[in-house]
Amino acid sequence: MPIETQFTPLASAAGGALIGGAAVLLMLMSGRIAGISGILSRLLLPGSDSKPLQALAFVAGLVVAPLIWVPLSGHGVVQTVTENLPLAAVAGLLVGFGAVYGSGCTSGHGVCGLSRLSPRSFVATAIFMATAIAVVFIARHVIGAA
Repeated sequence: MPIETQFTPLASAAGGALIGGAAVLLMLMSGRIAGISGILSRLLLPGSDSKPLQALAFVAGLVVAPLIWVPLSGHGVVQTVTENLPLAAVAGLLVGFGAVYGSGCTSGHGVCGLSRLSPRSFVATAIFMATAIAVVFIARHVIGAA
């Protein structure tokens, strides 16, 4: 049985515009790509060219944004996460490995790299998307996971 999802084109377009705008502002103001894995690594492993306060502000914005959204909109933030902790741990390790091996994540390659017409980002994003499609298909139709 397929899992029902909502079609939200206006909310999705608004979210995409906000993400794109934030990426442009970060690039204009600091010359940095808005790749979450790179920003998080600069925060956790600061180097000589690192701006840890800037990275901390960016990550804090990711955490604080839902806390601001809920009272302003009157709607809760809905996030579905598996209760299967071993599965979540393996998934997290695979995503982390993929971000390191792929020299970036979906936000860095998919949002910033594609907009800069980076060939490496086109390849990385195609691999991300193909893998995501395959995993969802297998989870929903082969193993029957929700």
